[in-house]
Amino acid sequence: MSRISRSRRLVLGVLSATTLMTILDGSIVTVAMPAIQRDLGFAPAELSWTVNAYLIAYGGLLLLGGRLGDLVGRRAMFLAGNAVFTAASLLAGAATGAGMLIGARFLQGVGSAMASAVVLGILVTTFTDAGERAKAIGVLSFTGAAGASLGQVLGGVLTDALGWDYIFLINVPIGVATIALAVRVLPSERGLGLSAGADGLGALLVTVGLMLGIYAVVQIERQGPRSLWFGVVSLVLLAAFVVRQATARTPLMPLRILRSRAVAGANLVQILTVGAMFAFQVVVALFMQQVLRYDALGTGLAMLPAALAIAAMSLFASPRLSTRLGPRAVLLGGLALLIGAMAWLARVPVDARYVTDLLPVMVLIMGFGLVLPALTALGMSGARPDDAGLVSGFFNTTQQAGMAVGVALLSTLAASRT
Repeated sequence: MSRISRSRRLVLGVLSATTLMTILDGSIVTVAMPAIQRDLGFAPAELSWTVNAYLIAYGGLLLLGGRLGDLVGRRAMFLAGNAVFTAASLLAGAATGAGMLIGARFLQGVGSAMASAVVLGILVTTFTDAGERAKAIGVLSFTGAAGASLGQVLGGVLTDALGWDYIFLINVPIGVATIALAVRVLPSERGLGLSAGADGLGALLVTVGLMLGIYAVVQIERQGPRSLWFGVVSLVLLAAFVVRQATARTPLMPLRILRSRAVAGANLVQILTVGAMFAFQVVVALFMQQVLRYDALGTGLAMLPAALAIAAMSLFASPRLSTRLGPRAVLLGGLALLIGAMAWLARVPVDARYVTDLLPVMVLIMGFGLVLPALTALGMSGARPDDAGLVSGFFNTTQQAGMAVGVALLSTLAASRT
């Protein structure tokens, strides 16, 4: 396997830092929600919006952000997104009421979408050697896969030791350092120009359609069948977007990217897999705190073995196995481990013991450290240099859609059973 040069290692470090921050902010809030509710006076029905506001903005803008990165330059989009995210994190940490925090979380989602949408596009155009790319994807996938679990550990530590506001304020120095390093190490590039894909109507259709779709999913538990109307409108808008892209002279998303079976299949599998994994983390964290009576720190530490197992697989096993066997075989092996983890979790009793009932699940979750790098390699396999940002944004969009769908469906099912 090729060794990664120092300059490209720095690029990978910048991309990984941003990925880690954006993924952490999707999960770090979960263990701090009781403290946030107590200090800011959130009504129970409002509390979920500390997560939902972030997911709606993030998932709704990824596709647009990826294409704009191709048009105006992926480096410029990455820097702007990090700046918005860092400023919004400062605003969230200084929040004095529910409305202010929800607004800041929405802005965090906007910044995350702008930066994250172009991360994979920068990676595949920077790491052109197959061996280097496999290793870089393994590192980036680790930060994404383990980031959610690490977020719960870090969230528990910061909430107990310093207060919930520090789960947001910690992003500020990291964001500033990331921007400063990115200015130095990310390669300069010229975008295609807005005239190559300035489809304003298409941008409006896909952004509003995605936001309404995610809103419908995250509101299922509260509104029930009424939220389905938002889903219907979302599907109509997204269908209109597809029609628009097939007929527009300069489409925002050229439909040719979906002709690749590897790309289309990887994104479909990602929705299902990420949905199961993110829902697992949220529901298990709530089970530990509300049923087993773990505190925030205890919950985070209990989830730590999952993060370590995922790290070992994505950093060490996945690049070697992908080079030797190919990403498809690695994907199937990882899915088999995840099926085993979910089957074990299904038999966990209400008076579960950690070592015998929950720890085996945390170990089997290592399969995600194989699944995500393989899906990333397959999902980006059809990307051309001028479409890399778009394909990256599309891949991240299906990831966020999986998170929202998984949490909404499993939370609804859990509520009906308990």
